Amino acid sequence: MLEDNADRIIRFSTVLKGLNPQLHLHVWRDAWSMIREVESLLPLAILISLDHDLEPLRDSLEDPGTGWDVTKYLATLPPICPILVHTSNLERSSWMMGEFELAGWKHYRVPAIGDDWIEQDWRRIVRRVLQKNAPK
Repeated sequence: MLEDNADRIIRFSTVLKGLNPQLHLHVWRDAWSMIREVESLLPLAILISLDHDLEPLRDSLEDPGTGWDVTKYLATLPPICPILVHTSNLERSSWMMGEFELAGWKHYRVPAIGDDWIEQDWRRIVRRVLQKNAPK
């Protein structure tokens, strides 16, 4: 998961544990770390969830990049698992969705709108993806 907001990370983790306590949520807070590290973890991935707009960590002057940076990188790889784009940035989420469409990745959009979008909208799509990808 690419996400920079500590409160949302806790909420995502809580929802995921409620759906399947066996799953591990790996979180990157900046695009550059995710791009460097994600490829080795992809064989184990069931789902990838990407935010677009990222804020630098407190007291950091480094640019954290964006979900678009990660999208461009993932689109160069063969599709492994579904991707959820969870951002309130409608224009950039459209770019990301289009790039995944062209690259052949299964993808979903979860607008980050409202107070309970993680617990309702994100959870619903993650549950559906987990059910479709459950071992037979």
